[in-house]
Amino acid sequence: MTPRAPISATGLRAAATARLAAAGVDSAAADATWLLGHVLGVEPGRLLLVDEVPAEARRTYEDLIARRGERIPLQHLTGRAPFAGLDLEVGPGVFVPRPETELLVEWAVTECAARTRGPIPVADLCAGSGALALAIATAVPSVEVVAVERSDAALEYLRRNVAAQPPSVAGRVRVVAGDVTDPQTWERIGACELIVCNPPYVPAAARVAPEVAHDPADAVFSGADGMALIEALVPRFRAALPPGGAVAVEHDDTTAGPTVTAFTAGGGFAEVTSRSDLSGRPRFVTARRTGAARAPDAGVQGWNP
Repeated sequence: MTPRAPISATGLRAAATARLAAAGVDSAAADATWLLGHVLGVEPGRLLLVDEVPAEARRTYEDLIARRGERIPLQHLTGRAPFAGLDLEVGPGVFVPRPETELLVEWAVTECAARTRGPIPVADLCAGSGALALAIATAVPSVEVVAVERSDAALEYLRRNVAAQPPSVAGRVRVVAGDVTDPQTWERIGACELIVCNPPYVPAAARVAPEVAHDPADAVFSGADGMALIEALVPRFRAALPPGGAVAVEHDDTTAGPTVTAFTAGGGFAEVTSRSDLSGRPRFVTARRTGAARAPDAGVQGWNP
């Protein structure tokens, strides 16, 4: 067998980029670069210095490129997901955090900065890999976060990601296994002044990218209109938050209006605000609790993805 000609990192990456682009991957160049850095153990910015890729590394890389071309998420191939400066473990069975959700972290940090008394109790609902909980705990030393997740598979990633943080962060994040619509789960959450939630919110019949199909369905879809869990949670928020407490909920591109309505229709919230991401798409809604806390409305327990 004739040995394969040596190839530089630049040449290998260019061929991989073309292959991924042909497969319909929007981020072909970035993914080709990230995967090559992953295989070689080199920062992406230093790949220009790699004159020749060893044969074994080349085979590994080309296999990963083939799998990425099948639209397996990049994060499943590397087993890692960057989020708000963190490096999280992810894979099949847990929702892969998206960069857009980092906006909830920014909102939470700003909210915490306005609170002079600590510790500040925060709840991260539908925590998945722990992206929001850990990012907030890392950015704000005065918070104590409860991360709530019901999926056994996701809980494994969540617990490992918490354990991987410095003790100064991990010691302020408590994991609760439970359904966020269950009153008993809320008893275990306890008091909270701030709630962040990136719930399943995609309408059941919506077409999603091939990569999204690799996320757990019950972490993506939420009823016919995508609002099933959000509508079930708003009464829980109303009951749990003290006056002045605040909540942020991510939602589907198409449901900013219904999410705002869910907060305004039952009363108890002010400053209900629809917020957009950097591309101008409506991304999440925030609200502030007014008046006295009260029991949640009847009939909200349980939801169908």
